[in-house]
Amino acid sequence: MKPVLYLEGSCGISGDMTVAALLDLGADRKKLENVLRSLPVKEFDYEITMRQSYGIQGCDFNVVLHDIHRDNEHHHEHRHLSDIEAIIEQAEMTRNAKDLSKKIFSIVAHAESKAHGCSIQDVHFHEVGAIDSIVDIISASVLIDDLGITDCIVSGLNEGSGFVRCQHGDLPVPVPAVLNIAQEYAIALRPSRVTGEMVTPTGIAIAAALRTRSSLPDQYKILKTGIGLGKRDFGRANLLRAIIIEEKTNDDQIYVIECNIDDATGEELSFAMEKLFEAGAKDVHFIPCVMKKNRPAYILRIITDQAKIPLMEKTVFSHTSTIGLRKHPVERTCMTRTMMKTSVHQTEIDVKKCCYEDIVRYYPEYDSVKVAAKKTGVSLRELYERAALSAKEKDEHV
Repeated sequence: MKPVLYLEGSCGISGDMTVAALLDLGADRKKLENVLRSLPVKEFDYEITMRQSYGIQGCDFNVVLHDIHRDNEHHHEHRHLSDIEAIIEQAEMTRNAKDLSKKIFSIVAHAESKAHGCSIQDVHFHEVGAIDSIVDIISASVLIDDLGITDCIVSGLNEGSGFVRCQHGDLPVPVPAVLNIAQEYAIALRPSRVTGEMVTPTGIAIAAALRTRSSLPDQYKILKTGIGLGKRDFGRANLLRAIIIEEKTNDDQIYVIECNIDDATGEELSFAMEKLFEAGAKDVHFIPCVMKKNRPAYILRIITDQAKIPLMEKTVFSHTSTIGLRKHPVERTCMTRTMMKTSVHQTEIDVKKCCYEDIVRYYPEYDSVKVAAKKTGVSLRELYERAALSAKEKDEHV
């Protein structure tokens, strides 16, 4: 089972906290060092240390800027998105890490362009374009890639209040870029009594780029926890917990996902069904219905395990025209199933034996019967009946 990352943001999130938490999870420090040394910008160094925040031990990732950047604490080098993408492309890291880095910067670029009323190309990245933030985003991408994380839960982020000083002066918390990202990616912000900025644009952009789910499974096992410490003193522990979990599922509980589709061809619906089965759906079917304004349509209904819900949702949105889904858990009762083989017309056929208390049934497998029909020339109906009877007789004589 692939690891699932849970970013627990009770103290908010920032870029350096995320990097530190991933390092504490055990991501490869040597790999990170090689990537950072390959960057075509040399005005920085970095430190990885272990320290405490109000008695809690964690990892601290600190980007150290060279003297030319310390002359003015509010000095930041301005870069456009194309400048940052060029830096990313020159770094010696995997394609996946490069793409994730670009995705994170793109999220910030859209948020900043909306905040300042300008195009993406005209955005000056200010703080996010500064060396320390470039290092944070690239580092987080490299470490996520190293850990093999493709599934991430972000259930919400605690945020402070008041004002924070930045390039444009004093801005209210949450700052505009954070609000824009939270709105665009439906990430919940939870108010706290802390005065100050707990969620930074870099931090929430990383969370938005990684998130595949918004809630924890009903049951899960914690495999490992990484703690990344923040730099600000809020009068209490300031940390981000990155937790690797393993889902504990109820085998008798499954999920039903459905949506209404009124503007797709039969071929498109058929292809969507194929892709859903390829993605691991237990069952997929279409139900004719009539929507508002008397439009004929179909209800697409998918039965799936909880772990596959994100993949099912992405497949539906990728291969149908729907813009929304409904989903709910259902309990099921199943007959026990075992596979057996029987021979009909000197041809072997697979048969499924299904039992519930004193009820026993035998169901020949279609694919196996089809092969036998082509080989023998006997009809499907006759082969089904003979195979079921043969399996029952064989079972009774065991």
